[in-house]
Amino acid sequence: MTSFTGQRLGRLIAERTGDPALGHDAEVVGRVLPFKVSAHVVDELVDWSRAPDDPLYRLVMPHRDMLAPADFAAVETALREGDRVRLRLVVDGLREHLNPHPGGQLHLNVPEDGRGLQHKYPETLLVFPRQGQTCHGYCAYCFRWPQFTGDAVRRQAVDGPGVLDAYLAGHPEVTDVLLTGGDPLVMRTELLDTYVAPLLGRPHVRTVRIGTKAVSFAPERFLTAPDADDLLRLFERIVASGRHLALMLHVSHPRELHPEPARRALRRLRATGAVLRTQAPVVRHVNDDAAVWARMWQEQVELGLVPYYMFVERDTGPRRYFGLPLARALDVYADAVRGVSGLARTARGPVMSTELGKVALDGVAHLPGGPAFALRALQARDPALVGTLAHARFDPAAQWWDELTPYGPRDRVLVPGKPLTLEGVG
Repeated sequence: MTSFTGQRLGRLIAERTGDPALGHDAEVVGRVLPFKVSAHVVDELVDWSRAPDDPLYRLVMPHRDMLAPADFAAVETALREGDRVRLRLVVDGLREHLNPHPGGQLHLNVPEDGRGLQHKYPETLLVFPRQGQTCHGYCAYCFRWPQFTGDAVRRQAVDGPGVLDAYLAGHPEVTDVLLTGGDPLVMRTELLDTYVAPLLGRPHVRTVRIGTKAVSFAPERFLTAPDADDLLRLFERIVASGRHLALMLHVSHPRELHPEPARRALRRLRATGAVLRTQAPVVRHVNDDAAVWARMWQEQVELGLVPYYMFVERDTGPRRYFGLPLARALDVYADAVRGVSGLARTARGPVMSTELGKVALDGVAHLPGGPAFALRALQARDPALVGTLAHARFDPAAQWWDELTPYGPRDRVLVPGKPLTLEGVG
């Protein structure tokens, strides 16, 4: 499975686009944010004749606007001067400034007895297998970019299945386990099996989820890889155990599932009995268009997939490049839903994965004190908050949960953002 990273990626961009400046910019930005592109993406997905404005190019390739102009210049200068110490200091400072672990991932989610695990909700456990903390290719907007920078402090990884099994033994409330990363399907099947075995050995674990981008970025994983058939048999074994197996497919643009290898991979995966669910954030330059989402959801239903989430771009990494105002994200979602039938309206959104939990933006309410965003807690650290409704004053510029102002005092339960003003009390 050939992939391109670092200077090799910069040369690829320069050669395919005929624009050396784009390749140079990619090498500068790539010193701060990690990039990796599979041969399948290069040859089958990116429309190089439209680069850099092709949405699949924007999805995976570095662009100078992902860094603030002054930050780009600082990295470029350190590179030009060949000062490795200064370059490291500049890069480390920029990475910390980019909010590497949003939503309290490390200080709120990671249990003391389970490094490499995240236990945010009582019933759900996230597992980061050490050997699965890379991907076949990286989405440029990925909020888990610290996993790929080589920084052991920022990286989350569980040392082995023994840690997972011990944690499950002490937490019978866990019914859902999500293997995530990175992408667990970069692991050999025999290694992945060692993480699955503890799940099948615990009767209280009823749902197994695996997050992956492999269908879009490396469909050969399910077709021609030496252990592709073994992987499908592993999935069949999970289903045969009576558990629900959900493959959480990250699909940001309809063109990702157009190549025939991806279609064949989907057919093989569906035959195992797994349920294939799709999710992605709505992001500028790639899919900030209701028609794109409507077409994507409709095509996914026709392929036997279940649209699951439209997320809001998290407050981390190249957010200044990809992020959208919440009002714009809401318009994209609402217009897309209007363009499909009920079978494609299973996707919830726009949804923010906040420190509190998953908060859905349900619409704009016209209240006596002015327009307000209607918010709903889909999931929460405190189960008592699930289903709770609240309002935040309409702010056309806000891009994230903590930028909102509670409409009234009671709305603070879901909206802990900017302080209330007299005008904001309804």
